[in-house]
Amino acid sequence: MFVRLVAAAGLAACTAFSASIIPGDARRGEQLFDSEQCIQCHSVKGKGGTLAPDLSRRIDRDFTPTVMASLMWNHAPDMWAAMKKHGISKPALTPEAAADLFAYFVSAHYFEKPGDAARGKQSFTAHHCAECHGITDSKAAGAPPVDKWESLADPIILAQQMWNHGAKMREAFAQKKLNWQALTAQELTDMLVYLQNLPQTRALAQNFQFPPSDTGEALFQSKGCIGCHVGKLALETRLRNQTLTQIVVDMWNHQPSMKNPPPDLSQEEMRQILAYIWARQYFRGDGNVDRGKKVFADKNCATCHNDPSSGAPKLAKGKDGYSDITMVSALWDHGPRMLDLMTQRKLVWPRFTAEQMSDLIAYLNSL
Repeated sequence: MFVRLVAAAGLAACTAFSASIIPGDARRGEQLFDSEQCIQCHSVKGKGGTLAPDLSRRIDRDFTPTVMASLMWNHAPDMWAAMKKHGISKPALTPEAAADLFAYFVSAHYFEKPGDAARGKQSFTAHHCAECHGITDSKAAGAPPVDKWESLADPIILAQQMWNHGAKMREAFAQKKLNWQALTAQELTDMLVYLQNLPQTRALAQNFQFPPSDTGEALFQSKGCIGCHVGKLALETRLRNQTLTQIVVDMWNHQPSMKNPPPDLSQEEMRQILAYIWARQYFRGDGNVDRGKKVFADKNCATCHNDPSSGAPKLAKGKDGYSDITMVSALWDHGPRMLDLMTQRKLVWPRFTAEQMSDLIAYLNSL
């Protein structure tokens, strides 16, 4: 559900150029994960190989696309060696295919934070949710029981239902003389883990998909969101490196401060708007050009890319710019040749932290 964005005009010395976003489709990404033999080493939800980590397993991590790009870069030589050892041919990876895979990773909850069911149970009670929503029965008029919540299986539906019912929830809180119950992303994540693992809810389908959308920007305007979210309130700066669950929480907490009653949104409209919001804030890099120039020199990138005799191309920003997706695509297609060239020159394969990767992307977009 990556959406195409027009790259911002101009570039401040301390801020990364905003590359155009390549649309991605989780359904195509899932097919690519299988057809391009990723599944022979990696698995998703237990399906696939065991040579590499299960990409849907929740562990104590804080992964963003930039972190993922840096990890793939750092471990690429080991991945290529393992693929060669097991007779797995290295597939080509266009930027469009890389975008599809990133969308698939989103649908597998790869970027979501881990939660704790015990904390979630406490939060469900502490925030008065249990006073209206029973597990199998409704404790207040119009409050569906938890075992009927299809939103537990899909963060898009969760966002849509929390958004549409916000006004009624405010009335219910007022009648009970309770303050609006603001949430943190960790609290909502914990509650979801708790509710998803109840005996009464385990049968709910968990087949969340993250398909592309090209109408999110138009909806963002027609629903009136653009009237407030400009300048200092622009979402790409306020929602930096947010997961879908974090965005849902921000939308929930935002309800009481809205000037006008929020418009109702269908599931498809919410899906499209979240696509637009998610892509704007996740792929608008926040690296530093000056630091990126130093990374380019310190990691020996300049040794080859600024030397015509090396055979390495002189780097320049294309029409769409650089992003986490294009860096992964370039790594996969040109990395083996790069590794051979560096080995010949007795140079160490460069390894990057997420911050260094972000800074490097900012520098490349300034060329």
